[in-house]
Amino acid sequence: MLDQDIKKVLISHEEIVAAAEKLGQTLTQEYQDKNPIFVGILKGSIPFMAELINHVDAHLETDYMAVSSYQGGTASTGELTVVKDLTADIENRHVVIIEDIIDSGLTLDVLKRMFLERKPASLKIVTLLDKPEGRQVEIDADYSCFTIPNEFVVGFGLDYQENYRNLPYIGILKEEVYQ
Repeated sequence: MLDQDIKKVLISHEEIVAAAEKLGQTLTQEYQDKNPIFVGILKGSIPFMAELINHVDAHLETDYMAVSSYQGGTASTGELTVVKDLTADIENRHVVIIEDIIDSGLTLDVLKRMFLERKPASLKIVTLLDKPEGRQVEIDADYSCFTIPNEFVVGFGLDYQENYRNLPYIGILKEEVYQ
């Protein structure tokens, strides 16, 4: 049923799993014996973070932060609302922010500054998808699985009005669905 709203599958489930496995191996080497905190940005990061940490062979903790900047639309408003803050103290800890997508960069720019004020030992950004054409601020991920074109995508955690998160792939949403 959901597939009928998808114009094109951009990244298959198998490609996502393979990218998460490869990145997990890299993060295993980088964070061995550092006990990092992987912070998922809710809600979109959940499927990617779950897949990624399955491939990290090192002690790690998880925490979550819920923020909103889309207010139901297809583009960030630039206004960030913290719905749920971290429960862990990140001072002097190695922190890895897990994002589903970096588009405008507005949300991540505010989050990065917010995290740095809390004085972590290190701060890295990991994203499943990078959409550089959508960038409105200068920010990059330390690790990115896929660079995508400037299309409105859903699936594997990404949504349109809270729908489509459960698709097992990343797909381009048909324009008639959101216009």
